[in-house]
Amino acid sequence: MARFDKYIWAVRLFKTRSLAANMIKSGKVLLNGEEVKTAKEVKVGDQFSVKKNTAIFSYEVIDVLEKRVGAKLVGDYLRDITPIEEAEKYKAYQLAQSQYREMGYGKPTKRDRRKINKYLND
Repeated sequence: MARFDKYIWAVRLFKTRSLAANMIKSGKVLLNGEEVKTAKEVKVGDQFSVKKNTAIFSYEVIDVLEKRVGAKLVGDYLRDITPIEEAEKYKAYQLAQSQYREMGYGKPTKRDRRKINKYLND
């Protein structure tokens, strides 16, 4: 058996275990449709969902593991059961975010800031 936070970190859904634990505590990761604590034991056949921005990704536990595995081996332990609509919703969100800031609007980039500093100092 494995802890829930450790499992979702081990199958590479989150970069760090503390980030995984924080997402569980904030209610953005649900196990079998319910909010749980980080130490909840994961069993084969459990389903969980992860909320990322506007989309909810769903997964099913195929096998339990204790140690973090390589990206190629994740498929042996986890099955993605996310509906296609949710994946498309997330892709649309990412596209909208990449085109959000037009040149000259919002916070200056590092390059913009260097140009401003050069102009003011000359």
